Parts: sequence; C-alpha cells; structure tokens
Amino acid sequence: MAGLYIHIPFCKSKCVYCGFYSTVNSKGIDDFLDALTKEMDLQCKGSDSENFQTIYFGGGTPSFLQPFQLQRIMDGIRNHFDIADNAEITIEANPEQLTADYCTKLKTLGFNRLSIGIQSFHDEILRFLGRRHSAKEALLAVENAHAAGFDNLSIDLIYGVNERDNDLWEKELNIAFSLPIRHFSAYALTVEENSLLYKHIQHHRKVEPDEELAANQYDILCESVAKSRFSQYEVSNFAVPGGESKHNSAYWMRIPYLGLGPAAHSFDGLHRSWNAPTLSAYFSQITERRTFFERETLTDTDRYNEYLLLRLRTREGIDLQEMSRMFGLERTASLLCHFKTEVPNEFYEHTDEKIHLTSKGLWFADGIAGDAFL
Repeated sequence: MAGLYIHIPFCKSKCVYCGFYSTVNSKGIDDFLDALTKEMDLQCKGSDSENFQTIYFGGGTPSFLQPFQLQRIMDGIRNHFDIADNAEITIEANPEQLTADYCTKLKTLGFNRLSIGIQSFHDEILRFLGRRHSAKEALLAVENAHAAGFDNLSIDLIYGVNERDNDLWEKELNIAFSLPIRHFSAYALTVEENSLLYKHIQHHRKVEPDEELAANQYDILCESVAKSRFSQYEVSNFAVPGGESKHNSAYWMRIPYLGLGPAAHSFDGLHRSWNAPTLSAYFSQITERRTFFERETLTDTDRYNEYLLLRLRTREGIDLQEMSRMFGLERTASLLCHFKTEVPNEFYEHTDEKIHLTSKGLWFADGIAGDAFL
C-alpha cells in the first residue's frame, strides 16, 4: 500500500456545499477512536510488507479532534503499520481551530503538511458557504501554521459562487499567491445531492450556481496561475515545483491505498472497497470484524475507464507506452483516433509519448474521458 487515508467524520457544523459524510454529534468520538484502533488490528494482518509513503487525515474536520485524540490515532498507525521515514503526513484543518498552540502541537505529533479549508478571503462569501471562520482568521491561521514550522502548506478555495464577481475572485487569488504556501486547490461550487445547498435549492431558498460564472472564473484562475509561481498539475490543484500533494497524486496514478474510518474507500490495484457510510453502521462493521463493508472486483473495462478518467484530470496525462503495455496497442490506437476525430484541437496536446489536456481542455476532463469510455 502506498497511501493511508483516515476519515475523521466530526464537524462543528455542516457547510452548505459539503457532500462528504460527517456528523456534528461529538459524543461518539471515543467510540470512533476505539473502532478505528480495532480496524487497524483487522487491516494490519492482511496488509502487505510495503510501507506507507503518505498518510492523509481527511473528513469531516480532523482538526476538530484534540491533540491527545490525534496522538492516539498516530500511535495506533505507528504500532500497526510500517511508515516510510520521509512519509508525507497531511491533516486537513479549519482556520478557526489553528491557534498558535494547536499548530505547534500538530507539528509535534508528526504532521508535516497542513491543508487549510479557507474557501474564501471575503466574509460575505464565507457566510454564504456556512463557514465558521472570518477572512481575518483565515490569514491568521496561515501565519500561525507557518510560524509553527509548517513549510508545506496548502489551502482550499471555492469559486463559482454567485455572490462573488470576477473582480473579487481575482483579488482573492492575489491574496492566496501572497501567502507562504506551496500548494492550493480551487474547486467550482457544485450541488451534491446530500448537501444542505441541494436542499436549499429544492426549497427555493438559494439559487443554482451559475455554470457560466464558474467557467469564467476557471479561466481567470488559469490565467492568474500562469503569471504566478504556481503551476496547474490537475484540474483543481496547483503547486510550486515539488509542492504537489503526493497523497492525491497517488490516487490519480491508481497507486494502491488503504482507507480507515466510516465511508473511507480503499484500492489494491484489482479491487475497490469501502467502509460503512455512517458511524453506527461502521461500528457494526467493526464489531462483526468485517474488513470492508463492500468490495468490488474491477473488470478490464472498469480499469480502462478509470485509467482514462483519472489520468486525463492531470496535466501529465496519458503515457502512451504505459497504456499500450496495460491495455494493448489496439486500444491505444483507437484512443488516438478518437482524440483526432472527436476532441477539439485546443483541448489537448499529443506527442509521440503522451496525450494530455490543455488548461482549457481540463475544464471538460470528465466529459472528454466519458466520451472515450468502452
């Protein structure tokens, strides 16, 4: 296994756009920590000898946990699995929790990469998104993390919010570029069916995000990045040289990973597995000593389609020699023919070695990949 993912399902409150599993009921934390330790017991007996190169705490809000609770998880990981000496260990955090003291304790626990969910540097946008921090707290969080010794910092931003015009979006990007960060992710606001935003729209309390606005702000994003020290390496991810997320890059390269916690997913190269999607069901799963809640074996067609979908999201794109080894010369030739006849020239670039999408093409990456599925 190359990567280890820990899903922390607790939040102080639910953001309107979030579609990931989380709960605002903190009474289950102790039971969760017990179950997580038991899941480590189950998984370490079946894991291979390869050590983990990355560890990623996602959620939910991992920084909702107290340092001693995070310490318990880290101790469990080290007791059950082999971790590479230079492993990238990331934790997602909300700005309002990143006091100077908390940042210092995260560093002491062994975290060496911090991903801060800022989303916006404008208070009105933050209120619309249901965030609990202010723009001032967002800047202070970055300052505290940097002062604590985190030189591998990432932030998240959201664009395509109706309440923000293009000029304000450009100003917010310039603020991000001025910070001591090595990486940022920027996502278009989408409406997930199990999100509060979806419910608000259904009850006519909020308006659907404007797709044209999102497309325009994606163009502004790409143009602004081209003038900055950052480079785009995936549809929604940007980094200085060497600052790319090793953990997420492994996902897109289809490198195996193990997921622990409710709703966490795993991949071993041949199968995709996932845990029970709620805390109560997860507790039952662990009590029954079930390694996974569900598991599917990928067919050759599944593997081919996943390969296209994931690789075309990256600026690295598809390695044609690798594809030929994995899926054969005939399928590779067919894909090349599809691009030459069906995909607009400005959306991709083709060399003898690779096909990769341009920044303009990356906006349509999922559709371009889907059209080429078997």
